[in-house]
Amino acid sequence: MSTPQAGHRAGARRAARRRKANPPAGEGLRRILPQALVVAFLAGGTTAFVADDKAVRLSVDGVPRTLHTFADDVDELLADEGLAVGEHDIVAPGSGAALASGDEVVVRYGRPVALTLDGRRRQVWTTARTVDGALRQLGVRAEGAYLSVSRSAPISRRGLVLDVRTERAVTFLADGRERTVRTNAATVREAVEAAGITLAHQDTTSVPLGSFPRDGQTITVLRITGTREVRDEPVPFPVERTRDPELFAGTEVVDQQGVPGIRRVTYTLRTVNGVRQKPRRTGEETVREPVAQKVRVGTRPLPSSVAGADGLNWGALAACESGGRPNAVDPSGTYGGLYQFDPGTWRSLGGSGVAQDAPAAEQTYRAKKLYVQRGASPWPHCGRRLYR
Repeated sequence: MSTPQAGHRAGARRAARRRKANPPAGEGLRRILPQALVVAFLAGGTTAFVADDKAVRLSVDGVPRTLHTFADDVDELLADEGLAVGEHDIVAPGSGAALASGDEVVVRYGRPVALTLDGRRRQVWTTARTVDGALRQLGVRAEGAYLSVSRSAPISRRGLVLDVRTERAVTFLADGRERTVRTNAATVREAVEAAGITLAHQDTTSVPLGSFPRDGQTITVLRITGTREVRDEPVPFPVERTRDPELFAGTEVVDQQGVPGIRRVTYTLRTVNGVRQKPRRTGEETVREPVAQKVRVGTRPLPSSVAGADGLNWGALAACESGGRPNAVDPSGTYGGLYQFDPGTWRSLGGSGVAQDAPAAEQTYRAKKLYVQRGASPWPHCGRRLYR
Protein backbone atom coordinates (compact mmCIF):
# COMPACT_ATOMS: atom_id res chain seq x y z
CA MET A 1 0.00 0.00 0.00
CA SER A 2 1.48 3.24 -0.98
CA THR A 3 1.90 6.14 1.39
CA PRO A 4 1.03 9.78 0.46
CA GLN A 5 4.74 10.67 0.32
CA ALA A 6 5.51 7.97 -2.19
CA GLY A 7 2.66 9.12 -4.43
CA HIS A 8 4.00 12.63 -4.45
CA ARG A 9 7.39 11.50 -5.72
CA ALA A 10 5.87 9.41 -8.51
CA GLY A 11 3.81 12.38 -9.69
CA ALA A 12 6.84 14.57 -9.84
CA ARG A 13 8.66 12.06 -12.06
CA ARG A 14 5.68 11.84 -14.44
CA ALA A 15 5.54 15.64 -14.70
CA ALA A 16 9.24 15.81 -15.49
CA ARG A 17 8.84 13.26 -18.27
CA ARG A 18 6.00 15.26 -19.73
CA ARG A 19 8.09 18.46 -19.73
CA LYS A 20 10.95 16.69 -21.45
CA ALA A 21 8.66 15.24 -24.04
CA ASN A 22 6.86 18.54 -24.65
CA PRO A 23 9.15 21.43 -23.72
CA PRO A 24 7.90 25.00 -23.85
CA ALA A 25 8.56 26.87 -27.14
CA GLY A 26 11.08 29.35 -25.66
CA GLU A 27 13.10 26.76 -23.83
CA GLY A 28 13.61 24.62 -26.93
CA LEU A 29 14.94 27.61 -28.89
CA ARG A 30 17.37 28.40 -26.11
CA ARG A 31 18.79 24.90 -26.35
CA ILE A 32 19.11 24.78 -30.17
CA LEU A 33 20.77 28.20 -30.66
CA PRO A 34 24.14 27.49 -28.89
CA GLN A 35 24.48 24.17 -30.67
CA ALA A 36 23.90 25.84 -34.07
CA LEU A 37 26.55 28.49 -33.33
CA VAL A 38 29.14 25.84 -32.47
CA VAL A 39 28.42 23.96 -35.69
CA ALA A 40 28.68 27.18 -37.78
CA PHE A 41 31.99 28.14 -36.14
CA LEU A 42 33.50 24.75 -36.79
CA ALA A 43 32.34 24.84 -40.40
CA GLY A 44 33.90 28.31 -41.00
CA GLY A 45 37.26 27.34 -39.41
CA THR A 46 37.55 24.31 -41.61
CA THR A 47 36.98 26.45 -44.69
CA ALA A 48 39.78 28.90 -43.64
CA PHE A 49 42.13 26.02 -42.85
CA VAL A 50 41.62 24.50 -46.27
CA ALA A 51 42.10 27.86 -48.00
CA ASP A 52 45.61 28.47 -46.36
CA ASP A 53 47.02 25.08 -47.39
CA LYS A 54 48.93 25.30 -50.76
CA ALA A 55 50.32 22.56 -52.97
CA VAL A 56 53.63 23.79 -54.45
CA ARG A 57 56.45 22.19 -56.42
CA LEU A 58 59.96 22.75 -54.95
CA SER A 59 63.04 21.93 -57.05
CA VAL A 60 66.44 21.99 -55.30
CA ASP A 61 69.47 21.57 -57.59
CA GLY A 62 67.32 19.78 -60.17
CA VAL A 63 65.59 17.43 -57.71
CA PRO A 64 61.81 18.27 -57.67
CA ARG A 65 59.13 17.37 -55.12
CA THR A 66 55.58 18.46 -54.42
CA LEU A 67 54.63 19.53 -50.90
CA HIS A 68 51.83 21.23 -48.95
CA THR A 69 52.65 24.44 -47.11
CA PHE A 70 50.97 27.27 -45.23
CA ALA A 71 53.83 29.69 -46.18
CA ASP A 72 52.66 33.00 -47.61
CA ASP A 73 55.83 33.71 -49.66
CA VAL A 74 59.07 32.14 -50.94
CA ASP A 75 61.13 33.22 -47.92
CA GLU A 76 58.72 31.47 -45.50
CA LEU A 77 58.75 28.34 -47.61
CA LEU A 78 62.55 28.16 -47.64
CA ALA A 79 62.71 28.84 -43.91
CA ASP A 80 60.11 26.09 -43.22
CA GLU A 81 62.15 23.66 -45.32
CA GLY A 82 65.45 24.64 -43.66
CA LEU A 83 66.99 25.85 -46.93
CA ALA A 84 69.59 28.61 -46.46
CA VAL A 85 70.67 30.54 -49.57
CA GLY A 86 73.60 32.91 -50.16
CA GLU A 87 74.70 35.59 -52.62
CA HIS A 88 75.92 33.06 -55.18
CA ASP A 89 72.71 30.99 -55.13
CA ILE A 90 69.66 31.40 -57.42
CA VAL A 91 66.05 31.36 -56.17
CA ALA A 92 63.11 31.74 -58.57
CA PRO A 93 60.71 33.38 -57.99
CA GLY A 94 62.81 35.86 -56.08
CA SER A 95 62.90 36.65 -52.38
CA GLY A 96 59.57 37.87 -50.98
CA ALA A 97 57.44 36.60 -53.89
CA ALA A 98 53.92 35.52 -52.80
CA LEU A 99 52.97 31.85 -53.08
CA ALA A 100 49.80 30.33 -54.50
CA SER A 101 48.77 26.74 -54.89
CA GLY A 102 50.34 25.24 -58.02
CA ASP A 103 53.43 27.50 -57.99
CA GLU A 104 56.94 26.16 -58.60
CA VAL A 105 59.97 27.35 -56.63
CA VAL A 106 63.46 26.60 -57.97
CA VAL A 107 66.64 26.71 -55.85
CA ARG A 108 70.05 26.33 -57.49
CA TYR A 109 73.11 26.49 -55.26
CA GLY A 110 76.30 28.25 -56.36
CA ARG A 111 79.49 26.20 -56.60
CA PRO A 112 83.01 27.70 -56.41
CA VAL A 113 85.36 26.88 -59.29
CA ALA A 114 89.09 27.62 -59.15
CA LEU A 115 89.43 28.22 -62.89
CA THR A 116 92.76 28.55 -64.69
CA LEU A 117 91.87 29.67 -68.19
CA ASP A 118 94.75 29.93 -70.65
CA GLY A 119 97.27 30.44 -67.88
CA ARG A 120 95.25 33.02 -65.91
CA ARG A 121 93.77 31.85 -62.62
CA ARG A 122 90.60 33.27 -61.05
CA GLN A 123 87.80 32.22 -58.70
CA VAL A 124 84.35 31.96 -60.31
CA TRP A 125 80.93 30.73 -59.20
CA THR A 126 78.48 28.61 -61.14
CA THR A 127 75.09 27.03 -60.48
CA ALA A 128 75.80 24.30 -63.04
CA ARG A 129 76.16 20.81 -61.66
CA THR A 130 78.65 19.54 -64.27
CA VAL A 131 81.84 20.82 -65.87
CA ASP A 132 80.14 21.00 -69.27
CA GLY A 133 77.32 23.10 -67.86
CA ALA A 134 79.76 25.39 -66.09
CA LEU A 135 81.74 25.97 -69.29
CA ARG A 136 78.57 26.93 -71.14
CA GLN A 137 77.43 29.17 -68.29
CA LEU A 138 80.84 30.90 -68.15
CA GLY A 139 81.03 31.29 -71.93
CA VAL A 140 84.24 29.25 -72.27
CA ARG A 141 84.87 27.79 -75.73
CA ALA A 142 85.56 24.12 -75.08
CA GLU A 143 85.92 22.79 -78.63
CA GLY A 144 89.48 21.54 -79.08
CA ALA A 145 90.36 22.67 -75.56
CA TYR A 146 92.35 20.79 -72.96
CA LEU A 147 90.39 20.11 -69.73
CA SER A 148 91.99 18.88 -66.54
CA VAL A 149 88.79 16.93 -65.72
CA SER A 150 86.10 15.32 -67.87
CA ARG A 151 83.35 17.56 -69.27
CA SER A 152 80.79 15.21 -67.70
CA ALA A 153 82.39 15.39 -64.25
CA PRO A 154 80.00 16.59 -61.51
CA ILE A 155 80.67 19.74 -59.47
CA SER A 156 79.89 19.32 -55.78
CA ARG A 157 78.80 22.06 -53.41
CA ARG A 158 82.44 22.23 -52.22
CA GLY A 159 83.52 23.24 -55.71
CA LEU A 160 86.15 22.14 -58.19
CA VAL A 161 89.65 22.98 -59.48
CA LEU A 162 89.55 23.28 -63.26
CA ASP A 163 92.36 23.98 -65.74
CA VAL A 164 91.25 24.90 -69.26
CA ARG A 165 93.51 25.63 -72.22
CA THR A 166 91.56 26.69 -75.27
CA GLU A 167 92.74 25.99 -78.80
CA ARG A 168 94.88 28.85 -80.13
CA ALA A 169 96.52 29.77 -83.44
CA VAL A 170 100.29 30.27 -83.09
CA THR A 171 102.64 31.18 -85.95
CA PHE A 172 106.30 30.09 -86.01
CA LEU A 173 109.07 31.60 -88.14
CA ALA A 174 111.77 28.95 -88.46
CA ASP A 175 114.46 28.19 -91.02
CA GLY A 176 113.09 30.74 -93.47
CA ARG A 177 109.59 29.29 -93.36
CA GLU A 178 106.35 30.37 -91.71
CA ARG A 179 103.95 27.83 -90.27
CA THR A 180 100.77 28.28 -88.23
CA VAL A 181 99.43 25.58 -85.91
CA ARG A 182 96.35 25.28 -83.75
CA THR A 183 97.25 24.01 -80.32
CA ASN A 184 96.12 23.87 -76.71
CA ALA A 185 99.72 23.51 -75.47
CA ALA A 186 100.63 24.81 -72.02
CA THR A 187 104.08 26.11 -73.01
CA VAL A 188 105.85 27.47 -76.08
CA ARG A 189 108.12 24.42 -75.98
CA GLU A 190 105.10 22.10 -76.35
CA ALA A 191 103.74 24.27 -79.17
CA VAL A 192 107.10 24.09 -80.98
CA GLU A 193 106.96 20.31 -80.77
CA ALA A 194 103.36 20.33 -82.01
CA ALA A 195 104.53 22.33 -85.03
CA GLY A 196 107.10 19.64 -85.85
CA ILE A 197 110.07 21.94 -85.21
CA THR A 198 113.17 20.43 -83.59
CA LEU A 199 115.34 22.52 -81.29
CA ALA A 200 118.96 21.40 -81.12
CA HIS A 201 121.75 22.24 -78.71
CA GLN A 202 121.53 25.97 -77.95
CA ASP A 203 118.47 26.73 -80.12
CA THR A 204 115.69 28.72 -78.47
CA THR A 205 112.79 31.03 -79.34
CA SER A 206 112.15 34.77 -79.28
CA VAL A 207 109.98 34.30 -76.17
CA PRO A 208 110.81 32.05 -73.18
CA LEU A 209 110.19 28.39 -73.93
CA GLY A 210 108.32 28.02 -70.65
CA SER A 211 105.90 30.88 -71.33
CA PHE A 212 102.25 30.45 -72.31
CA PRO A 213 101.56 30.70 -76.07
CA ARG A 214 98.85 33.28 -76.81
CA ASP A 215 96.30 33.21 -79.60
CA GLY A 216 97.61 34.99 -82.70
CA GLN A 217 101.16 35.13 -81.36
CA THR A 218 104.14 35.03 -83.77
CA ILE A 219 107.27 33.33 -82.43
CA THR A 220 110.70 33.24 -84.08
CA VAL A 221 112.89 30.17 -83.71
CA LEU A 222 116.52 31.18 -83.06
CA ARG A 223 119.12 28.79 -84.43
CA ILE A 224 122.19 29.32 -82.26
CA THR A 225 125.74 28.06 -82.68
CA GLY A 226 128.40 28.93 -80.16
CA THR A 227 132.14 28.59 -79.62
CA ARG A 228 134.53 29.61 -76.87
CA GLU A 229 137.57 31.83 -77.20
CA VAL A 230 140.29 32.41 -74.58
CA ARG A 231 142.28 35.65 -74.66
CA ASP A 232 145.21 36.87 -72.54
CA GLU A 233 144.65 40.52 -71.73
CA PRO A 234 147.04 42.94 -69.96
CA VAL A 235 146.25 44.23 -66.50
CA PRO A 236 147.48 47.84 -66.02
CA PHE A 237 150.06 48.29 -63.27
CA PRO A 238 149.46 50.79 -60.48
CA VAL A 239 151.78 53.80 -59.99
CA GLU A 240 152.99 54.61 -56.49
CA ARG A 241 154.26 58.20 -56.17
CA THR A 242 156.45 59.40 -53.30
CA ARG A 243 157.24 63.08 -52.63
CA ASP A 244 161.00 63.82 -52.63
CA PRO A 245 162.18 67.21 -51.31
CA GLU A 246 165.64 66.69 -52.85
CA LEU A 247 164.28 66.77 -56.39
CA PHE A 248 163.21 69.99 -58.09
CA ALA A 249 159.47 70.51 -58.45
CA GLY A 250 158.19 69.05 -61.68
CA THR A 251 160.86 66.34 -61.73
CA GLU A 252 159.90 62.68 -61.44
CA VAL A 253 162.31 59.79 -61.06
CA VAL A 254 161.18 56.20 -61.72
CA ASP A 255 162.82 53.93 -59.17
CA GLN A 256 160.97 50.79 -60.19
CA GLN A 257 159.49 50.23 -63.60
CA GLY A 258 155.94 48.91 -63.59
CA VAL A 259 155.10 45.57 -65.19
CA PRO A 260 151.59 44.85 -66.51
CA GLY A 261 149.83 41.74 -65.26
CA ILE A 262 148.06 39.15 -67.41
CA ARG A 263 144.39 38.18 -67.17
CA ARG A 264 143.07 35.14 -69.05
CA VAL A 265 139.48 35.83 -70.19
CA THR A 266 137.02 33.36 -71.68
CA TYR A 267 134.46 34.64 -74.19
CA THR A 268 131.45 32.93 -75.72
CA LEU A 269 131.03 33.67 -79.41
CA ARG A 270 127.52 33.08 -80.77
CA THR A 271 125.80 33.30 -84.11
CA VAL A 272 122.00 33.63 -84.13
CA ASN A 273 120.33 32.65 -87.39
CA GLY A 274 123.70 33.18 -89.09
CA VAL A 275 124.38 36.62 -87.57
CA ARG A 276 127.48 36.96 -85.37
CA GLN A 277 126.72 38.42 -81.94
CA LYS A 278 128.89 40.55 -79.67
CA PRO A 279 131.29 38.32 -77.65
CA ARG A 280 130.07 37.68 -74.12
CA ARG A 281 132.55 37.35 -71.24
CA THR A 282 131.86 34.14 -69.33
CA GLY A 283 134.92 33.76 -67.10
CA GLU A 284 138.36 35.05 -66.20
CA GLU A 285 141.45 34.20 -64.16
CA THR A 286 144.60 36.10 -63.23
CA VAL A 287 147.72 34.55 -64.73
CA ARG A 288 150.20 37.15 -63.45
CA GLU A 289 149.74 39.97 -60.97
CA PRO A 290 150.91 43.43 -62.11
CA VAL A 291 154.02 45.00 -60.54
CA ALA A 292 153.61 48.57 -59.32
CA GLN A 293 155.72 51.38 -60.74
CA LYS A 294 157.44 53.44 -58.04
CA VAL A 295 158.10 57.10 -58.77
CA ARG A 296 159.72 59.88 -56.73
CA VAL A 297 158.17 63.29 -57.31
CA GLY A 298 160.30 66.38 -56.66
CA THR A 299 158.98 69.10 -54.36
CA ARG A 300 162.13 71.36 -54.13
CA PRO A 301 161.50 74.84 -55.59
CA LEU A 302 163.32 75.34 -58.91
CA PRO A 303 165.67 78.36 -59.13
CA SER A 304 164.49 80.89 -61.64
CA SER A 305 167.89 82.47 -62.43
CA VAL A 306 171.44 81.44 -63.30
CA ALA A 307 174.17 84.07 -63.01
CA GLY A 308 175.53 85.02 -66.41
CA ALA A 309 172.50 83.74 -68.37
CA ASP A 310 169.44 85.62 -67.05
CA GLY A 311 169.53 88.55 -69.45
CA LEU A 312 169.34 86.50 -72.65
CA ASN A 313 166.32 86.03 -74.94
CA TRP A 314 165.45 82.43 -74.08
CA GLY A 315 161.98 82.75 -75.60
CA ALA A 316 163.47 83.54 -79.00
CA LEU A 317 165.83 80.54 -78.74
CA ALA A 318 162.95 78.20 -77.82
CA ALA A 319 160.85 79.52 -80.71
CA CYS A 320 163.67 78.79 -83.12
CA GLU A 321 164.58 75.35 -81.79
CA SER A 322 161.12 73.83 -81.09
CA GLY A 323 158.49 76.35 -82.08
CA GLY A 324 158.07 77.10 -78.39
CA ARG A 325 156.69 73.60 -77.61
CA PRO A 326 158.01 71.98 -74.35
CA ASN A 327 157.15 68.45 -75.58
CA ALA A 328 158.62 68.79 -79.07
CA VAL A 329 160.76 65.93 -80.40
CA ASP A 330 162.88 66.06 -83.58
CA PRO A 331 162.16 63.57 -86.44
CA SER A 332 165.06 61.32 -85.40
CA GLY A 333 163.71 61.05 -81.87
CA THR A 334 167.07 62.07 -80.42
CA TYR A 335 166.45 65.64 -79.37
CA GLY A 336 163.54 66.98 -77.38
CA GLY A 337 162.07 69.83 -75.42
CA LEU A 338 162.10 73.60 -75.85
CA TYR A 339 165.85 73.66 -76.47
CA GLN A 340 166.23 70.24 -78.14
CA PHE A 341 168.40 68.50 -75.52
CA ASP A 342 169.82 65.09 -76.25
CA PRO A 343 169.32 62.64 -73.34
CA GLY A 344 172.98 62.58 -72.32
CA THR A 345 173.29 66.37 -72.10
CA TRP A 346 170.00 66.60 -70.19
CA ARG A 347 171.13 64.11 -67.55
CA SER A 348 174.54 65.78 -67.23
CA LEU A 349 172.74 68.94 -66.22
CA GLY A 350 170.84 67.12 -63.45
CA GLY A 351 167.69 66.35 -65.38
CA SER A 352 165.76 63.05 -65.06
CA GLY A 353 164.35 61.04 -67.92
CA VAL A 354 164.18 63.15 -71.09
CA ALA A 355 163.81 66.91 -71.48
CA GLN A 356 160.45 66.83 -73.28
CA ASP A 357 158.83 65.29 -70.18
CA ALA A 358 160.04 68.04 -67.84
CA PRO A 359 158.22 71.34 -67.11
CA ALA A 360 159.09 74.32 -69.32
CA ALA A 361 160.60 76.22 -66.39
CA GLU A 362 162.97 73.34 -65.60
CA GLN A 363 164.02 73.12 -69.26
CA THR A 364 164.86 76.85 -69.31
CA TYR A 365 166.78 76.58 -66.03
CA ARG A 366 168.94 73.73 -67.33
CA ALA A 367 169.45 75.50 -70.68
CA LYS A 368 170.85 78.46 -68.74
CA LYS A 369 173.26 76.14 -66.91
CA LEU A 370 174.36 74.71 -70.26
CA TYR A 371 174.95 78.24 -71.61
CA VAL A 372 177.15 79.11 -68.62
CA GLN A 373 179.23 75.98 -69.35
CA ARG A 374 179.44 76.17 -73.15
CA GLY A 375 177.97 79.44 -74.37
CA ALA A 376 175.69 79.37 -77.43
CA SER A 377 177.60 76.54 -79.14
CA PRO A 378 175.02 73.83 -78.28
CA TRP A 379 172.64 75.71 -80.59
CA PRO A 380 174.69 76.41 -83.71
CA HIS A 381 171.78 77.53 -85.87
CA CYS A 382 169.58 79.35 -83.33
CA GLY A 383 172.07 80.43 -80.65
CA ARG A 384 172.44 83.93 -82.08
CA ARG A 385 168.78 84.61 -81.18
CA LEU A 386 169.76 84.73 -77.53
CA TYR A 387 171.26 88.15 -78.11
CA ARG A 388 168.35 89.84 -79.82
